Amino acid sequence: MNGAAKGAIIGGVFLAMVGGAGYGMYSLVGDTGGGKDDTADGKSATASRGEGPVTEKEAVEAAKGFLTAWAAGDDRTAADWTNNASEAQSAVADFKAKAYVSKAVITPGTPTGTTVPFKVAAEVTYEGTTKPLAYESRLTVVRGLSTGKALVDWQASVIHPDLKRGERLRAGTPASPPVKLVDRNDQELTPEKYPSLRPVLAQLREVYGSKAGGKAGAEVWIEPAAATATTQDGSATQDGGRRTLLTLVAGEPSTLKTYLDAKVQAAAEQAVARFPESSVVAVKPSNGHILAIANNRKDGYNAAMTGTRAPGSTMKIVTAAMLLDRGKVAADKPAPCDKTVSWGGRSFHNLENFQLPAGTNFSTSFARSCNTAFIKQIKEVDEDAALSKEATEVFGIGLDWKTGIKSFDGKVPVTTGAESAAEYIGQGQITMNPLNIASITATARSGRFHQPLLVSPELDGRPTATAARTMKSSVRGQLVSMMRLTATSGTGAKAMASVGGDKGAKTGSAEVDGAGSPDSWFTGFSDDVAAAAMVEGGGHGSDAAGPIVAAVLSP
Repeated sequence: MNGAAKGAIIGGVFLAMVGGAGYGMYSLVGDTGGGKDDTADGKSATASRGEGPVTEKEAVEAAKGFLTAWAAGDDRTAADWTNNASEAQSAVADFKAKAYVSKAVITPGTPTGTTVPFKVAAEVTYEGTTKPLAYESRLTVVRGLSTGKALVDWQASVIHPDLKRGERLRAGTPASPPVKLVDRNDQELTPEKYPSLRPVLAQLREVYGSKAGGKAGAEVWIEPAAATATTQDGSATQDGGRRTLLTLVAGEPSTLKTYLDAKVQAAAEQAVARFPESSVVAVKPSNGHILAIANNRKDGYNAAMTGTRAPGSTMKIVTAAMLLDRGKVAADKPAPCDKTVSWGGRSFHNLENFQLPAGTNFSTSFARSCNTAFIKQIKEVDEDAALSKEATEVFGIGLDWKTGIKSFDGKVPVTTGAESAAEYIGQGQITMNPLNIASITATARSGRFHQPLLVSPELDGRPTATAARTMKSSVRGQLVSMMRLTATSGTGAKAMASVGGDKGAKTGSAEVDGAGSPDSWFTGFSDDVAAAAMVEGGGHGSDAAGPIVAAVLSP
């Protein structure tokens, strides 16, 4: 094959190939005219200028220019065919230099409008070992904002579909040996069988791989973006940890035992699969051991452990405990549930403005999730920061949990006025995730906070959080009875109908600015298992999150 191949495009389909010794070699198929192609030597003609929507002809031209330059190893020219030259040039250069791609055949498919799919059949060679790496991806062509040129809309996923923003392909010998993950009964937990555990396994390997023994091999992996490791921009890299794409030379894995339960994990995976943007966590109230973690999200983000969303009325478990703790309410005493109530200059209402008859007791108001019954109690609590203190001192919220991987331990800020009223019903500045709410339910169930744990603290000697106070037995008794009522005849009854054993629940829906539908929250317990789920935009608590929790409680 010579470096000045001839070719033309037929139906927008062409082939570009990178050769081992001559990485810049390529070929264009479908030669109809025999003329020299402008991109044949990797020095592309300039993208055409235009106005209005990008045409399919322009999309084909831009795709051809970019893919041919990529195939030729010409990162500068490839970058010029994109709308983010800096990031594109680095990614294309890394494909050869840092992912050790020694050969690649790039075969575009038929365009759909301005989107061009393509297949990559590559070979990775590292220290004498060569293995194939094949995948499909796509690119989309857009009009340059300032230039008017038809350019590839640069996304990391152009290089590989699993790449998120800021991530890179890498190959070599990783710092951490591979890890074999097993559950509490020594059953292996693979990411193929339990997809939600992929980021969990990556983090556990990163933290405990070198501590648990084993020997590193050689791999192709996705390197996380350090800049997004502690933020929440929708990227899977927030969860940290590299993700292995291809094993070049098998290492010797160590075995890492977790507190997960394969049966519960399987139920959790199946449950979240029914609802997009959903997450769930299950824990044991008696010791805080995490039994399952599952997510079904497009961005791969572990929202179950690190999410920060308003929890809605599931927070009423903590609010009720605070009011009971201070003797301001009692389960069997009246707690008026009016249509609306005002506090701090803001009006609050119940779902669809319902109200309950005069004389309704607090237990029924809890079971029916009456907002006004809770907000009316604010004036009865004289102590400042009462809700925040209850959350931290009894339920362990905000105490820097060290579960074994990255997790967020909840936040209940001290507020005043209308913001304080909003927090009573799980809105305002409160932020939680399913792990936090599952732990809150577990604490209510057992009467004592046990910091959630994924792996034993004895593995690395890490400290665990301890709450300042144990819940009063009288508070626990009333709180559990109200959750039981919710599960049997309140707002959680429909979702919990299939759950057996001694059960309790609390529903929640959280309004999110700009969202068409509230987030769906639900939490419940059955015997010694507590679970909580959240579905972004899922509606009311029993609509989406409820069935997820019920499935996890009845694996």
